[in-house]
Amino acid sequence: MKHYFNPMSRAVTTHWMLTELNAEHEQVIVDFEAGETRTAEYRAINPMGKIPALVDGDVVVTEVAAICAYLGDKFIEKGLAPPLGSDERGKYYRYLFVPGTTLEPMFTFNLLQITDYPANSFGFGDLDRCLATIESMTPETAWALGDQFTAADIVFGGTLDFAIQLGWLASPSPKVAAYVRRIKARPAYQQSHDPAWH
Repeated sequence: MKHYFNPMSRAVTTHWMLTELNAEHEQVIVDFEAGETRTAEYRAINPMGKIPALVDGDVVVTEVAAICAYLGDKFIEKGLAPPLGSDERGKYYRYLFVPGTTLEPMFTFNLLQITDYPANSFGFGDLDRCLATIESMTPETAWALGDQFTAADIVFGGTLDFAIQLGWLASPSPKVAAYVRRIKARPAYQQSHDPAWH
């Protein structure tokens, strides 16, 4: 497997997933400041010219949640995804996909101070609903699916971590702050994140 990575990108999250799995792979550093994401070679992998991307033989996976979901199932024996066909898969998918489809678009609109839009016509709604969703989905103790840490925590918890670090979520509740602290205490998190950034 090849993991296309830059430490100042969302590829930090997929790098963390690979570290949790202890999955053998080649880390390919992509320098977006030097224009490497705009080359024909890289656009053949990801036409969006975004990082991360994962190439596993003939399989190309882009987008953080998709990469984490793919890896969780590829290494299902490692326990970072609930068993295929289990009832927990529905909850697991929600944690994987709410960050990219709902929370990040809302954080972007909020950062750009875009408020004059028909919130009921947009999938991410409005800031109040997104904050309520974060609060309702954040576990009081342990992890998103209970005692077992999974890719759900990497994607959802990783998004909350980014949001706090970047000031998108300026005043996290005590519950959210405690969850992010638990995540940041994991050895694989600490191995995969640049301490200078955190």
